[in-house]
Amino acid sequence: MSEEINFLTIKEASKILGVNPETLRRWDKAGKLKTKRHPMNNYRIYDADDINKLKQDILPKKSNQGGSK
Repeated sequence: MSEEINFLTIKEASKILGVNPETLRRWDKAGKLKTKRHPMNNYRIYDADDINKLKQDILPKKSNQGGSK
């Protein structure tokens, strides 16, 4: 049984996370988010499972930032 790994482009990953693609580039340079490179064009690609896990990790933080008066 083979396991299929889904990869996302930087545009797709940034849309899922609700951040600018430049943010993902900075996180990559800082070592905060693991990325791979496409073998043909050397573009950044992201493991879909990693992005979805990160989304779950940051969602509670984003929802707590709203100000209740």
